[in-house]
Amino acid sequence: MKRIYLDNAATSWPKPEAVLAAMEDYQRRLGAPAGRGVYREAIETERIIAEARRRLGELLGVAQANRIIFCGGCTDALNIALHGLLRAGDHVITTVTEHNSVLRPLRFLEETRGISVTRVACGARGIIAPDDVRRAIQSQTRMIVLNHVSNVTGAIQPAVEIGRIAAEHNLLYLLDAAQSAGHLNITASELGAQLIAVPGHKGLLGPLGIGVLYVGPGVEAELASFRQGGTGTKSEDDHQPESLPDRYESGTHNVPGIVGLAAGAQYVQKTGLAAIRKHLRGLTELLLSGLREIKGVTIFGPGDAEQQLGVVSIAVKGFDPHEAAAALDGAYHVQARPGIQCAPQMHAALGTLKTGGTLRLSVGLLNKEAEIEAAVQALAELARSASG
Repeated sequence: MKRIYLDNAATSWPKPEAVLAAMEDYQRRLGAPAGRGVYREAIETERIIAEARRRLGELLGVAQANRIIFCGGCTDALNIALHGLLRAGDHVITTVTEHNSVLRPLRFLEETRGISVTRVACGARGIIAPDDVRRAIQSQTRMIVLNHVSNVTGAIQPAVEIGRIAAEHNLLYLLDAAQSAGHLNITASELGAQLIAVPGHKGLLGPLGIGVLYVGPGVEAELASFRQGGTGTKSEDDHQPESLPDRYESGTHNVPGIVGLAAGAQYVQKTGLAAIRKHLRGLTELLLSGLREIKGVTIFGPGDAEQQLGVVSIAVKGFDPHEAAAALDGAYHVQARPGIQCAPQMHAALGTLKTGGTLRLSVGLLNKEAEIEAAVQALAELARSASG
């Protein structure tokens, strides 16, 4: 039986053939590091990385490609921003919808560096009210950190409105685009974000272990590098280079990952973000409409394909989330994510923390309507089995 993969919020699968082909071509034909040699393959590798940086800049509406910093993933990007910018006495505003890749660094910095954090609550549908963010601003506030799209409910947050608030108060604005990059139009200038953290392996369809941090103009003057090492530039000096992107890209690049990410980004560009949004909206609505008809299924979050993006969290009466996920996979080959999804405060707000979280189904660009219909049918059978 063919697997029905509905865990795209964790990582997209399957990857486009173009992504796999590009990675294999690099490994077989080039296999060289960038910035470390003058032979033909090394020079071509450097050119490929520069083109990848330019393409990622295009997707984020960024003209200066050197402001695209390659990282080990979205978590790495967020850590670079948070550890590199926050100082003792700073106040940060974030939300209960955040992933642990924001919550844990902030907790660490509270305990070790003396920052303070306000975690703004969300409404019953999982959406943040911009006025609540505005009211949380203090004289020591330095940064607002926002999860653009919830990895639990798929709720799309009012990122533009919150960006305007940040601009009005001259605050740094860090956007976690883990679930929105490659799915929504993310333009740094429109969002008002000086920092955007992006994973390569989700909506951009690249491999695991690669991501991007956009660093806006002037931010590098304040953003300390907390990782130092070889960059292939100014090797005679044991000080870390100040120029971008070298300041934040110590060590040998993950070239296979960058190559795959560039191919995934190209696939997204050719498909078009408007077409991708339309496809995901249709699949989300198909999933939501089917789930609403199943007795014993509770849907958390907006419950509206216009207000959420490809992610739906549910509870199935009579089943622990892990039991439900195991039963779906075992009997129907439907693959979903049970549990807390690394977002404990979001589950606390939903009232699902003490019951083991939710069963999360997340669609991707390469999912088909027939797969959604089959998953809904499987869940209906599962719910009926619990009711006897």
